[in-house]
Amino acid sequence: MIDEVERDDIVTVEQVEKYYPNGCHALKDVTAHIKRGEVVAVIGPSGSGKSTFLRTLNQLEEISSGRIVVDGIDMYASDTDINQLRQNVGMVFQSFNLFPHKTALENVMLAPMIVSNLSKNAAQSKAETLMKRVGLEDRMQSYPSRLSGGQQQRVAIARALAMEPDLMLFDEPTSALDPEMVGEVLDVIKGLALEGMSMVVVTHEMGFAREVADRVLFMEEGALLVDDSPQAVFDTPAHPRLQQFLAKVL
Repeated sequence: MIDEVERDDIVTVEQVEKYYPNGCHALKDVTAHIKRGEVVAVIGPSGSGKSTFLRTLNQLEEISSGRIVVDGIDMYASDTDINQLRQNVGMVFQSFNLFPHKTALENVMLAPMIVSNLSKNAAQSKAETLMKRVGLEDRMQSYPSRLSGGQQQRVAIARALAMEPDLMLFDEPTSALDPEMVGEVLDVIKGLALEGMSMVVVTHEMGFAREVADRVLFMEEGALLVDDSPQAVFDTPAHPRLQQFLAKVL
């Protein structure tokens, strides 16, 4: 049963724990709420649990205990169709994972045709619109090997958007890019934020987190230590561990 508070949330995470078989305690009593239309940046040192947390939001990682509700669906309820839920949650990874034997346009067309049974013509029209949206209207017929890293990541974003998700998850989307290519990918994500897309972004780009996020989550050793506005996180950080982290990365 979803209560009134959760109706405003696109993501509700309550007291989530995650243990790996080797005994690693990856998430420790994590509770977080993400509102519809909100952009939340997740920051913290390597190994702090950021990516694990993100991957639990579409069950790429299963939790050990706790509760996660995404888009009004209790992810671990017995009658939940996780594959159906994943269609409403777009995911963009560090690596681009494009099919090398298909053009950029064909990569974007594929999921709507296979999963949503869209006709080839309808899928192509949608894919062309999305390629323009990410600034790649002149590279539709290019194969991934002919695209820069930034261009490949923008194709990956268009591919995720092709399923018309209600929530987008980004797992360090610029970490595999050369520095000069980072901006073009962040600009696309900023555009989605302006359009009101609900997003959770794990990132090392502190400037992006400060400028675009509505809230910033700071994680350390699997625990969520800070959940606050970008201004509070970056201008007046109160938590000692956050102060130490920012001193090293800013």
